[in-house]
Amino acid sequence: MAGLIWAGAGLTVLGVIALLACVVLAVRMRKAGLPEAEMRTSLQKVVALNLGALAVSGLGLMLVIVGVILD
Repeated sequence: MAGLIWAGAGLTVLGVIALLACVVLAVRMRKAGLPEAEMRTSLQKVVALNLGALAVSGLGLMLVIVGVILD
């Protein structure tokens, strides 16, 4: 069960790194001074990445919890 815990921790770390990447991308776009239409389409892509990162992080945390319960 330790492998399940470590796999979950790894997924959680990947999700958090992706969330930080979303923040960096959004800040770069804001500083770029894009027109509103381009900014909107760019931020929609970041939102999709953000939701995916949250899902991966949540799945990782679920794996950790299941591993702890079964251990």
